[in-house]
Amino acid sequence: MAERLIPLAAMEKIMKEAGALRVADDAKIALKQLIEEKAEELSKRAIKFASHAGRKTVKAGDIKLAIKE
Repeated sequence: MAERLIPLAAMEKIMKEAGALRVADDAKIALKQLIEEKAEELSKRAIKFASHAGRKTVKAGDIKLAIKE
C-alpha cells in the first residue's frame, strides 16, 4: 500500500471527541491503520463503479455505492 496520509493527531482528536480522556499511541496507530485500510478498499470499489459508468472521475455517488456493496 502507498504512503499513509492520515496524521495520528487526527486519530486522537476523533477518539477524544468520542469521549476518550487519554489516548495511547498504539491506539492511535491501530485506528489509523484500520481507517486507511477501509478507505483503500472503498476507494477501489468506487473506482470500479466510476469505470463501469465510463468515467475516470470518482464521484460521491460511487463512494456511496461502494459503501452499500
